[in-house]
Amino acid sequence: LTIYGFFSTNSTVARPPAEHPTPAELEILQVLWDRRSGTVRDVMTTLDATRPRAYTTVMSLMNLMADKGLLRRRRDGRAYVYAPGVRRDTTLQRIVGDLVNRAFDGSASALVSNLLDHARPDREELEEIHRIISRFHKNKRGEP
Repeated sequence: LTIYGFFSTNSTVARPPAEHPTPAELEILQVLWDRRSGTVRDVMTTLDATRPRAYTTVMSLMNLMADKGLLRRRRDGRAYVYAPGVRRDTTLQRIVGDLVNRAFDGSASALVSNLLDHARPDREELEEIHRIISRFHKNKRGEP
């Protein structure tokens, strides 16, 4: 059955794959980046420390993530063991780059200003930020 000859009433419009992991996918990736690999139960146990989730919810999401290439999986007995299919540094760089471009019109200083206002880092963290900036300057000048 079609409507006006264009669309089937039973059809669904496929969403294009997201460019970045969703917040829920990122939570799972964080666990697996830290652990290197784990089963659905392993991931669920870690996530439950902050907010309980149903096993089937975590399993379904991890299977979708494997289908999208965000995770790799291998069978181990009756369970699957999952590992990250994407690198942490590359994924985070893409997310931050997208955030800088879309929300801060490409301005790193606007991002940093907002970040400092929001995070309110303590003295130790500010010193670490200064060291990071110093290393960045040295690397840009080609110093060791």
